[in-house]
Order: sequence, then structure tokens, then C-alpha cells
Amino acid sequence: MPLQIIRQDITKIECDAIVNPTNEGLFPTGGADAAIHAAAGPALYEACRKLRPLAVGEAVHTPAFALPCKYVIYTVGPIYEDGTHGERALLEQCYRRVLSLAVELGCRSIALPLISSGLHGFPKDQVLKIAIAAISDFLFEHELQVTLAVFDRTAYQFSEKLFRDVTAYIDDHYVLTHSDDPAALHASRAFLGAARPRMAMRRAPRPTAEDSAPSEAPRPKPTREELQARLQGVKSRSFALTLFRFIDEKGMTDVACYKRANVDKKTFSKIKCNGNYRPSKQTALAFAIALRLDLAETQELLSTVGLTLSDSSVFDVIVRYFIENGNYDLTEINETLFEFDQTLLGCVAVE
Repeated sequence: MPLQIIRQDITKIECDAIVNPTNEGLFPTGGADAAIHAAAGPALYEACRKLRPLAVGEAVHTPAFALPCKYVIYTVGPIYEDGTHGERALLEQCYRRVLSLAVELGCRSIALPLISSGLHGFPKDQVLKIAIAAISDFLFEHELQVTLAVFDRTAYQFSEKLFRDVTAYIDDHYVLTHSDDPAALHASRAFLGAARPRMAMRRAPRPTAEDSAPSEAPRPKPTREELQARLQGVKSRSFALTLFRFIDEKGMTDVACYKRANVDKKTFSKIKCNGNYRPSKQTALAFAIALRLDLAETQELLSTVGLTLSDSSVFDVIVRYFIENGNYDLTEINETLFEFDQTLLGCVAVE
């Protein structure tokens, strides 16, 4: 996927380049900067001496030495004052410059942390949103695999209002299934009770006498001709055909669709060339969000690969919340899914 968000030590990520958020003197003072220098070895410090000073918002690079990548790209993030001194523009510039430099170096993959999220004091309710938005904008024009490494939750702060709204929606719609399974019940309580104590669980209704009543007499088996007709109907409603029908109906180009969905060109080509391609639920929903499909249209697209949005999945309930509220901001949706420890749309979140 073009963009993935993971919680991992950036020095452990195998890619072509990693980004080191540093200071103008390129001295390893702490945090990710110190960790990168420690993992790369003393040769990295010597290479940095030749690059001083580095202006805020600019980017330079050195070899990676002992790190599991080819290059280390350095940038200096802005120190937050009061938001009126161009801090946001400078932070966005940092992301553009490091990503552009990676492309110039011929990199196909890059990992970077949340720049200015630590001692530089950038508001924690903005850093993740700015990072995802800036990276997504860049990827709309370039092909690059980007990994955003969020080491822990102290680096950002999720919107409390959105958290309350989504939590209330989950509370109203989430249904705990398999409630008689002790293991499933324990796992669900661990998530809903410990991680999200404000969420309520509703047991799936127990079977009634009517549910267990004898079924009707078996129907005759369909003929070969009937089966062939049904199969032909299924082929006419394949995911690929349905997706491209929606793309045409919404007046969107293929490139704009897969870019907005945060789906790489290779995956989109597979869908286009293979009429039987079955995408993951995350990928299918990413296209639905990119195309701004309503709930009925989304369910139609999912049904082509035997999927649906249900009340027994926190992931499904969250995505439905955004669709029902007409919010198709993929950045905000993924930020919400990340906060609730769910897989992201069009990209991958790894614990």
C-alpha cells in the first residue's frame, strides 16, 4: 500500500530510507535522532558534520551505514510558538522535502516519524492529521511506499469530540455475537471494557421457539441451465465491473480513484486485468470512500465479493458512522480507526 501506519521503532524498519527529525546542527540530542545515530554507528555522526547547518523545513541525506536501509534523510521541524508564525506550512514543507528527496535518490520505500511531535511542542491534536494529509497529497502525484512510524500514543492526541461521537455510535450499534463462547466474550470484554469502557455490549438474541421450528420442505435442485444463468449473473456483478461502473457514474478518473483510496497502482492493475479479483474488505471500503458511495452503494460494492457492513464488527460500525454522516475524509477515517486499534482503509496498521 502507498501509506501504512505502524507502531514500531523506526530503526528496525527495512526500507530504502528513513527520516531523522533533527536540529539545525544535526547533533543527536535525543528521541528518534539519538536512536538512529546509535543504531547506525559513529560513521553517521561524522557524515552529519559535513552537512551543518540545516535550515528548518529543508532536507539532506547521508548513507545509512549499519541501519537496515540505504539512506538517512534529515529534516528540521518547526518549533511551535502560537500557530501564527507559519508553523503548519513549515511542517508540511518538511514532509514534502523529505519525500521529494527520497524520490530523487531513487527510493521505492521510506519510513518517517511524526516530525515536531516531541520537544518541538507541536499540538498533539494536529501532528498525525497533518502528517497523513501531507503524505497523501504527495502520493497523489508520486509512486512511493511510505511508512509512518508512530512509536507510541504520547506523540499525538485524538480529537475528544470525534472520539465521543464515534464511541456513542458504537455503543448504539455494536452487537456482540458468539456471546456464549467464553473465549470470544472474554476477548470482546477486554477490548470494550478495558480499552474502551464507555462502550456497551449487547448480547445477540437467543434463539426462540419460532427460530427452531421445522423448516419448510426442501426445494428441488436447480437445473444446469438455471445454475449457468445464476453464474452469469454473478459474473455481471463482479467487483471489477461494479467498481468501474461507479467510477464512471461519479465522473472520476481511474488514477484519481485509486490515489484517493490510498491503493497502489499494482493492486488497481490487478483489479482491472482480472475480473475475478477479490480485494480485502479494507481495500473495497477504501474505494467506496474514495467514490463517496452512500450506504446502499457501499453494500452493493461489498456484496460482489461476499462481504457486508455488519453490527458485529467495530471496524464496520466505525466506517458506517462516517458514511452515514457524509464524511468521506479518508485521513480522518483512518485516524479514527487507528485510535480504536482497527485496520486502516487502503493501508495497513501493524501493532
